[in-house]
Amino acid sequence: MQNWTEAQMPDQHGRRAVVTGANSGVGRVTALELARHGAAVVLAVRNVAAGEEAAAGIRREVPGAEIEVCRLDLASLASIHAFAADFSGGLDLLVNNAGLVLTGPRPPLTVDGFDLQMGTNALGPYALTGLLLDRLAAGKEPRVVTVSSIVHRWRNLDLADLMSERSYSGNRAYAISKLVGTILGLELDRRLRATGSPVLSVLAHPGMTRTNLTPRAMANRGRLLRASSRLMSLVVSAVEAGARPQLYAATAPGVRGGQFFGPGGFQQVRGPVTEVQASVQARDPGNGRRMWAAAARLTRVRYL
Repeated sequence: MQNWTEAQMPDQHGRRAVVTGANSGVGRVTALELARHGAAVVLAVRNVAAGEEAAAGIRREVPGAEIEVCRLDLASLASIHAFAADFSGGLDLLVNNAGLVLTGPRPPLTVDGFDLQMGTNALGPYALTGLLLDRLAAGKEPRVVTVSSIVHRWRNLDLADLMSERSYSGNRAYAISKLVGTILGLELDRRLRATGSPVLSVLAHPGMTRTNLTPRAMANRGRLLRASSRLMSLVVSAVEAGARPQLYAATAPGVRGGQFFGPGGFQQVRGPVTEVQASVQARDPGNGRRMWAAAARLTRVRYL
């Protein structure tokens, strides 16, 4: 794994991948590199026009790339069900990459009544994975990659306030959504192992990367915060480096279910790909069981 880069990815011909949020940032780089190495890639995106633009760019870089764009809004259970119902053909890899970062005042709830970040970053991916799991189980070396964040370590699980109803902070709600997503990714691994499924559940986080998420999140904040965000963008990883942990998780030989990959530098902000450890809260099997039951109840998608 030392100094691993996308150049070391094994051949992906014969594999088909779904990458959520693939129109920009680490999602686009992930889709591009999978396509460059021969995979057929479905860009699952909320904004189809942006997805088509990303697909055109990938085809320019990888002539002959097999790219498909499909609409998927992870903040809507109806959209998730529609995507899964319309999905045809094989599936070998699901990269739950799409993420939403909001630091301002509370946004409107999702159509299903969830906090917007919780729905997009955790509950939506849980439901999508369940609805596609049978197809994955029939795939070639099938994997699910959950994209986490270093901020998941900063919060504790509070099942009584998953939607941040007692008090709202955008930063706190984002961190909680990433903690929940990490808990669910690790619990998925336990349940897949228990059933003898061939599907691997693997996790990754990009560290801090130069994407459009932070500028969007800071758009409605004060001038000082916006300026500090721009300054920070000069010292964090390039988006290509940010995508490497999830590309490793998705493709590297010998990866085991439940492993978690991220940057190996100071505080996991940047650096070469290495195996990292989730927080104690995220690794707690009791939290895993309780959060899985809560996700099943909230989304009405039950599996494993």
